[in-house]
Amino acid sequence: MPRVRRGFKARRRRNKVLKKAKGYYAARHRLVRTAMEAVDKALQHAYVGRKLKKRDFRALWQTRISAAAKANGTSFSKFMGGLKKKSSLLDRKVLSEIAVRYPQDFAAMVEWSKAN
Repeated sequence: MPRVRRGFKARRRRNKVLKKAKGYYAARHRLVRTAMEAVDKALQHAYVGRKLKKRDFRALWQTRISAAAKANGTSFSKFMGGLKKKSSLLDRKVLSEIAVRYPQDFAAMVEWSKAN
C-alpha cells in the first residue's frame, strides 16, 4: 500500500484554524495546536451564549414589564394574570416594547387587565 502524503490538505486544515484564531493573543493565533484549542473553546462559548441570550432577553422583558406595571399600581403577576384572563395574544417581547415606547398605551392596558 503506497504512502499517502497529505501536505496540501493538512496545510489547508491548519490555515482554516489559524484564520479563525486571527486576533487572538500570543501563541493562540500563531501555533496550530494552541489555536485549535482556543477556537474549540470559543465555539463552545458561542454555543452556550446563543442559549443564554434567549434567557437574558426574556428576563429583560419581564423586568421592563414589571417596572411599568408597578408604576401603574399593579404587580407583574397580577397584570399578566389579567391579560391571560382576557385572552390577550401579546407576548412579553411586545408588551416590553409597548411599556418602553408607549407608556400611555401600556397604562391603558393595565387598566383593561384590571377590569373584570
